[in-house]
Amino acid sequence: MGVDYYHVLKINKAASEDDLKKAYRKLAMKWHPDKNPNSKKEAEAKFKQISEAYEVLSDPQKRALYDQYGEEGLKDMPPPGSGGGGYGSADGFNPRNAEDIFAEFFGSSPFGFGSSGPGRSMRFQSDGGGGGKFGGFGESKFRTYSDGNGSTMPKKPPPVETKLPCTLEELYSGSKRKMKISRTVMDVNGRLVLDTEILTIEVKPGWKKGTKITFPDKGNEQQNQLPADLVFVIDERPHDVYKWDGNDLIMNHKVTLAEAIGGFSMNVTTLDGRSLKVPVTDIVSPGYELVVPREGMPIAKEPGNKGDLRIRFDVKFPAKLSAEQRAGLKRALGG
Repeated sequence: MGVDYYHVLKINKAASEDDLKKAYRKLAMKWHPDKNPNSKKEAEAKFKQISEAYEVLSDPQKRALYDQYGEEGLKDMPPPGSGGGGYGSADGFNPRNAEDIFAEFFGSSPFGFGSSGPGRSMRFQSDGGGGGKFGGFGESKFRTYSDGNGSTMPKKPPPVETKLPCTLEELYSGSKRKMKISRTVMDVNGRLVLDTEILTIEVKPGWKKGTKITFPDKGNEQQNQLPADLVFVIDERPHDVYKWDGNDLIMNHKVTLAEAIGGFSMNVTTLDGRSLKVPVTDIVSPGYELVVPREGMPIAKEPGNKGDLRIRFDVKFPAKLSAEQRAGLKRALGG
């Protein structure tokens, strides 16, 4: 067997008529050339193959011949006009025009075939009345229309964006997040139904606030329009200890006057749970900042590289000193 039509439609040999229709609807909408203007040649080839597969497998006689003999069995069918199915070419397949199959399947085509002649434009508009929501992110209203150049292809609505709050620990080490979304989709009969899906988002180490993760076509489906893309936008939750500045991490640490002058060691718990011992040997004067190299945030575009940890100190002065303490300080400091 040459082309495996079951594989083309991503179904198995036991697939029912409903399974077949559902598979064709999904793939034909995805690969229609008008929906893939940037890769039209590839889309045309896939769209034609999808249409061939559907035409054969949706006809019980052709499907039986194909299951038993493969493509060779289809060549023996009567040619067009003789009551047969339209193959019969000595050179192999001559399936019906893919657009005809598409328009026949969808009736009033989502892309406007047959509803407006060359040069005429059609305006589509939807108010998002399906009521679908993205995991509680709120309703989205979409609108589609002609671009004024005679094309009747529905417009793609703007992306639906929602924030994805992440802890600093998740942005430091990376994480996998699962988001449950609910949206309206069209079933095999063209009805709008509610569908639930779980999306997995892999947050990479060093991703910053504002980074966008796009899931193409995961927005609400509506009649006569393309589904919008669903976009998650990384947001940063406040942290109790650290602030993110550029590629660096900043933390504040309180010290006593004695520590500021005499030196000390401090223990820092990193975002990945390590205990880091940091000796402070310099005098902590106003504005002093200690830099610990390569203990900052991972740099997303430079795997393995990190920014620095910058520690800023707040010196706590004693509220009062005894006469003896004052005299001792003067002697020690040479005052």
